[in-house]
Amino acid sequence: MPGLLLGDEAPNFQADTTHGPIRFHEFLGDAWGILFSHPRDFTPVCTTELGRAAKLAPEFAKRNIKMIALSIDDVKDHLAWSKDINAYNGDEPTDKLPFPIIADSNRDLAVQLGMLDPDERDKDGIPLTARVVFVFGPDKKLKLSILYPATTGRNFDEILRVVDSLQLTAAKKVATPVDWKPGNQVMVIPSLPDEEAKKLFPGGVCTKELPSGKKYLRYTPQP
Repeated sequence: MPGLLLGDEAPNFQADTTHGPIRFHEFLGDAWGILFSHPRDFTPVCTTELGRAAKLAPEFAKRNIKMIALSIDDVKDHLAWSKDINAYNGDEPTDKLPFPIIADSNRDLAVQLGMLDPDERDKDGIPLTARVVFVFGPDKKLKLSILYPATTGRNFDEILRVVDSLQLTAAKKVATPVDWKPGNQVMVIPSLPDEEAKKLFPGGVCTKELPSGKKYLRYTPQP
């Protein structure tokens, strides 16, 4: 099945959305982008996810991230479903969300991007769209791919956390360790010599002693 791998450039597809027609690269502009797909409209898990995404829209905006969703129904259904999503959030049930939803009635885009879940099918036996998260950098290349099955809802707090890591590590010569959160210590990348690391990180570099004698666990305050 076609799909995207890390480092691949996003296809510059055209699509109808709840915010009007778009061309993907122009929609992203110079921003980061997050594309998240859904099995279909008026389904329970998807409604909770899009509700959470709407609530977190200001957080994504702070990070210069354009959000866009995809579901296999048409724009008319997306707009009607948006009212339910806003009502679920306890807001006025309008058809406006802070991000567009792509219409993909024929699953053409879902197939092109490798988003189908072969184990979950609709009443006609056609595979549903899985819960994919694609994060694109300003260069339009794929920086992160997370693939959930249709039956498992996403953790948007984790998506925000990993975006913070992606943006930090794209700008600085560091990596983020297990369970890292913004403000925690980070790790100096292995390819950076000690002397250069001392110059780059004035907060200091702490090396953990290990039985192997190899000094690869180097920590520094988040730059």
